[in-house]
Amino acid sequence: MWPRVSGSTNTIQTELIMTEYTQNPFTPTHSLDMNPFDDPTPTQAAEDSIRVEELRRREHDLERREQELSQRAEHIRTHGRNNWPPFYPLIYHSISEEIPEASRPLITRLYQLWLILLATLVINMVACIFLLVAGSSDGGKDLGGSIGYLFIISSLSFLLWYRPIYNGYMKEQALYYYFYFFFGGFHLLFSVYMIIGIPSTGSAGLIQTVQMYASGHWAAGILATIATVGWTVQGLGNAFYYRQIWNHHAAAGHTMDKAKAELASHGAKAYFTRG
Repeated sequence: MWPRVSGSTNTIQTELIMTEYTQNPFTPTHSLDMNPFDDPTPTQAAEDSIRVEELRRREHDLERREQELSQRAEHIRTHGRNNWPPFYPLIYHSISEEIPEASRPLITRLYQLWLILLATLVINMVACIFLLVAGSSDGGKDLGGSIGYLFIISSLSFLLWYRPIYNGYMKEQALYYYFYFFFGGFHLLFSVYMIIGIPSTGSAGLIQTVQMYASGHWAAGILATIATVGWTVQGLGNAFYYRQIWNHHAAAGHTMDKAKAELASHGAKAYFTRG
């Protein structure tokens, strides 16, 4: 039978749709790919996992920082900000926090040289004990002098040349540099004096070392050699950085007039405080 052609266009379209549905009633009317309830793709799942891991890492960092701040606050409450020397804090010393980044390597090296000086003073005293045991005619004077050096030079060197240049690079004030140049220069002369090792001066330097080897006292000679090497290393190191600091001081425009003006403005007390 021929289909009807009479009637409106809408009637024809309706009949065609009904015929298709009658032949295959299970044909879907839309694509399954557009289902909004489909599971996320593997790429989306990986991205979600990365986000979760990042949030966990940030949370862990926040907890760690909070714990560090709490510990620091407790330390400040109990001991104040002082952290040096570690066994009995008297002052605050932190190169990483107080010194500009460009100057930290230099100040770190100076601090290491001061530690070498401290170790050399201890070894020098022990060497003088061996000099006394070896029968040195001036062994008693050497031992007494070495003990005095250990307590006096260690503290004065820190206060009179290391601490001033530490504060100088931290605050960039001229007076600190002149303190360092004066007392640092004196320390260089003292280092030469200790390297020579004149008997009865408290130094187990070159002269004392040669005498111990010549008399067959090898233990005293070895210790005196170590002390001499220590005096030489810290002396040459300080001389090298002394020149670098002088060049920095000149380039920064620090002058004696500026140092006098700072002293008149701030007073001497300001140079012994953290302000």
